[in-house]
Amino acid sequence: MRQIVLVGFLQAQNCTTIPASWRHPEARADSTSPDYYRHIGRVLERGKFDLGFFDDRLAMPDLYTGDHAHTVQHGIRCVKMDPVTVLMVMGTATTHLGLGATYSTTYYEPFHVARVFATVDLMSEGRAAWNVVTSLNDNEARNMGRLVHPAHDERYDLADEFMEIVLGHWSSWDDDAIVLDRARGIFADPAKVRRLDYVGEHYRSRGPFTVPRSKQGQPVVIQAGQSRRGLEFAARWGELIFAGYGTIENGREQYAALKAAAAAHGRDPDQMKITTLAYPVVGRTHEEAVAKKAAYDELPNEIDQLSLLSEALNFDFGSKDMDEPFSDEELAGISGMQAIRDGVLRRSGIKNPTVRDFVRVSGRGRVGDAWVGSATELADQMEAWFTAPATDGFVVGATHIPGAFEDFVDLVVPELQRRGLFREEYTGTTLREHLGLRIPELARRSS
Repeated sequence: MRQIVLVGFLQAQNCTTIPASWRHPEARADSTSPDYYRHIGRVLERGKFDLGFFDDRLAMPDLYTGDHAHTVQHGIRCVKMDPVTVLMVMGTATTHLGLGATYSTTYYEPFHVARVFATVDLMSEGRAAWNVVTSLNDNEARNMGRLVHPAHDERYDLADEFMEIVLGHWSSWDDDAIVLDRARGIFADPAKVRRLDYVGEHYRSRGPFTVPRSKQGQPVVIQAGQSRRGLEFAARWGELIFAGYGTIENGREQYAALKAAAAAHGRDPDQMKITTLAYPVVGRTHEEAVAKKAAYDELPNEIDQLSLLSEALNFDFGSKDMDEPFSDEELAGISGMQAIRDGVLRRSGIKNPTVRDFVRVSGRGRVGDAWVGSATELADQMEAWFTAPATDGFVVGATHIPGAFEDFVDLVVPELQRRGLFREEYTGTTLREHLGLRIPELARRSS
């Protein structure tokens, strides 16, 4: 029976995905300690979540005004640790929880990414997932030894080849390649380990790969592209999709379109799980939840929003007055998260929005679209989305840690379980088993 997918949305940094979260009076202050992440992992596993997932950037959000001082002063995601290293700490504290992390196709090499996540998959006994991103902005480029970030569609063209290499390496060992015949001195059958010998327009990678297959075959591929080119990429490669649909009506339409696009690529659409972003603020009563949300709304500030908009759109919002409209050329030149630009244009109905319009309409850096209510009210909303269908599950963001996840696990999860919408116990040990995804068949590539 189809059941809801639950993903914990995490950051290996000083705050949640919302920069004001560190200011919350109940937020833990030790976000650079291993116990912080072990605790989160245990909470999510107690709630039977499918996985905890770490988003990442390769730079502070310091495009605004061209200076990092505001980022550090206001704690706007200024600490960013390596997500895979932190992920392994979480993995040692859990036994079932899936473990996902972001690595960029723009600033890493395919063989390296393939080896890192295949190793995590073995060390976690089949619980790994890789979130494929093409990165966002020029400051990430500068940190990685380049002057400017590649153009939007060019990044995805490169990423297509990157995926061919990674998946090719992950398919290069047969599941039974390792023999361990000590008497004959045979460790593995060389006929069951193949070289990739990939030569593309942008990349080359020879092999043979150096990491055998895991219990789940290979890591799950996560994708979150929302632009036209990003959705095309997701339809071709993504197994677990993160989407921000906003309304259930838009979700139903986009959900069906993405499943159809996957089928057009020759894929089984049931082997793609689509999840939508939700920031639940739950209380034991509706009134308690509303009071929690009102208190949280006092924490963000305008600098949070301007900084994160600059980061996401690869444009310095400090270079314009608050009420100065964007020109057609400036809007067309945005090379970061074009889905944010397009959403502001669509929802505002303004052809040339101002900086203030972007702040107001995008809600970037705030929790404007929070789901607020009692456990019954939130479960009603999740059930409506799930049964529409407008989603296969939810990426649960936290207003603060650990309290937001603890409230969700203690209050909402039991209500979803009571309705038969979510598991009461894990029935498998690998992430693919949790998600109902098959082990991928080996891709035989002739050299």
